[in-house]
Amino acid sequence: MNLADVKLMLCPRNYTGMAHVSHTGLAVSAANTARVLRANGIHTVLRPIRDAADLEAQVLAEKPSHVVINALWVPTGALAELAHRYPHIAFAVLCHSNIAFLQAEPVGIRLLAEAVDLELESIGNFRVAANSRAGTRGLEDAWECPALYLPNLYYLDETVRVARPKWSGGTLRIGAFGALRTLKNPTGSAFAAMAIATQLSTDLEFHINVGRNDGGWAPRLLAAVQAIFAGRPHARLVQDSWQPSSGFRRLVRGMHLLLQPSFTESFNVVTADGVAEGIASVVSEVIEWAPGWWKAPPDDTQAIARTGRALLTDARSGVDGFHALTEHNAGGVRAWSQYLEAKLC
Repeated sequence: MNLADVKLMLCPRNYTGMAHVSHTGLAVSAANTARVLRANGIHTVLRPIRDAADLEAQVLAEKPSHVVINALWVPTGALAELAHRYPHIAFAVLCHSNIAFLQAEPVGIRLLAEAVDLELESIGNFRVAANSRAGTRGLEDAWECPALYLPNLYYLDETVRVARPKWSGGTLRIGAFGALRTLKNPTGSAFAAMAIATQLSTDLEFHINVGRNDGGWAPRLLAAVQAIFAGRPHARLVQDSWQPSSGFRRLVRGMHLLLQPSFTESFNVVTADGVAEGIASVVSEVIEWAPGWWKAPPDDTQAIARTGRALLTDARSGVDGFHALTEHNAGGVRAWSQYLEAKLC
């Protein structure tokens, strides 16, 4: 198919009004991907969906050539019915996390397995995709499914500042943002932040997000982080509520460093938000697109602290992050274009 004839519809789940659920990152990721694709001449619309019936209604209204369902949430039977009812439309389900991260979502693993079977049994207009190369290879190796690589993209607008001044003394502000989940490694980040401040002989503000309880882990993890900071007069724990994307960008702008040493991850929007604000992040190897020298083993707080100290003082850290994310976007647009141009079979 010629890209000029493509109309891509991205469909994250619409969680508006659902209590105790935080999937802000999924919606933000889909919105950023849509903006990057539109900026590269690909007709893309973003339609958050509540259920399978809502999905079909949007298909009828938008008349897309391609539908990508962001994350594993639509029942497989409903997907099969849609694929058979609209054989001229290319459907895909995009696995939103690396394989290990899905251990916290057994329903997601079941839906992924069913989606793989649906692809192998479909009429040629349904595909399974992952947003990381590791996830794509994992699906292909384990289940012999020809998975697509459709990465998250991040729109770098005119407000990007890559040359933000580095920390030069005073209270050090470090953010470890995102959902409080064990695989996000908040306690490792807390220990590393404390070590950085101690080694630099400075006061510390350590920022985390609170107010949502994904998977039931938040109260226990928050208590653990609070215990790390208890009785430490030079270090203060700051609990920030969840905010819309623009407000969060302003919060990130006030940090000197971000810590995102996840045990498993795919894209990590927080790290990209930091890049857009000229703030570097210590990440683990699983965040594939980040500069190599930003990475440290997630279970080695000494290594995280050492990498963090280097990022705090190196004038090129923001520039390197910008180049890495720009390169990722360019390769990602090529991957999306290759999928969108392929013929149904």
